[in-house]
Amino acid sequence: MAQKTTLKEFESVFPKLEEVLLEHAKSYNLPQEQLDWYKKSLEINTLGGKCNRGMSVPDSVSLLLGRPLSEDEYFQAATLGWMTELLQAFFLVSDDIMDSSITRRGKPCWYRHEGVGMVAINDAFMLESSIYTLLKKYFRSHPSYVELLELFHEVTYQTEIGQLCDLLTAPEDVVNLDNFSMEKYRFIVIYKTAYYSFYLPVALALHMLNVATPKNLKTAEDILIPLGEYFQIQDDYLDNFGLPEHIGKIGTDIMDNKCSWLVNQALAIATPEQRRILEENYGRKDKHREAVIKKLYDDMGLEKRYQDYEEKRVGEIRELIGQIDETEGLKKDVFEAFLAKIYKRSK
Repeated sequence: MAQKTTLKEFESVFPKLEEVLLEHAKSYNLPQEQLDWYKKSLEINTLGGKCNRGMSVPDSVSLLLGRPLSEDEYFQAATLGWMTELLQAFFLVSDDIMDSSITRRGKPCWYRHEGVGMVAINDAFMLESSIYTLLKKYFRSHPSYVELLELFHEVTYQTEIGQLCDLLTAPEDVVNLDNFSMEKYRFIVIYKTAYYSFYLPVALALHMLNVATPKNLKTAEDILIPLGEYFQIQDDYLDNFGLPEHIGKIGTDIMDNKCSWLVNQALAIATPEQRRILEENYGRKDKHREAVIKKLYDDMGLEKRYQDYEEKRVGEIRELIGQIDETEGLKKDVFEAFLAKIYKRSK
């Protein structure tokens, strides 16, 4: 197996896991029509993404071992990776309903498929449950089985409290910039994104190899949470300053009333007149008002502000990586690989 997994290689594991999930559902004599529905939900909601989170598990295992993985090791690591993708699928199906989103990955959101509607809520629950079916099937006798169970439950809860804060801070239809603050922004980003996107894949790799010592887990958290925060701030920056042909979408954060890094920076340095412009134009479904905000961001020098932040943050993260103690099985390479993927990205 290659040291760095490919999407094709990673996706080749899914059919076997899907078979296990369908057999498990069949064991309860679930009628064929509902079984077909479950299969369709699994495939549409779990497949078709970039699988960055999932592929980070076998990649991290390989880097921790310092060698390519055997077939068995790859299957085990990819299975944990697919559990993170199922967790992501559960979040996205739910999130799209909460946000009344229209499309996901260029296709209609699951709840907008013909005949689905609010059945999607139950489908989301089933996607979450499938994580624990696979965990029991493949890791029941693993020394870290209980820790893996607890990790998935804890990260799920962390993401949910991040989502709660996001939904209550920035509802799409109620604009109140007094609700925004960098403190709330950091909470949302850390709990809604950083834990399940960055910390979870590495923690899973450490548990799989039985090197998830308290020290290793704490070090991983201390580096991956700031890394995840940097990733989201970069995402917010690209939403406004990135080229649509690079990022693959047209940014909507301004019109969607998002509690983004850019608006929080603008609020922190705004003159009374700039604050008035923000109040009157932010979070409105209006292209002209969006253009006013975009010009304001340019006038306020937010692009340069982001570039300064990026260099400072990356310098701090590199320093943390350089200080890693590798005596308990942790490797600097794991974190360098994460940083290399996102530093100066344009999409």
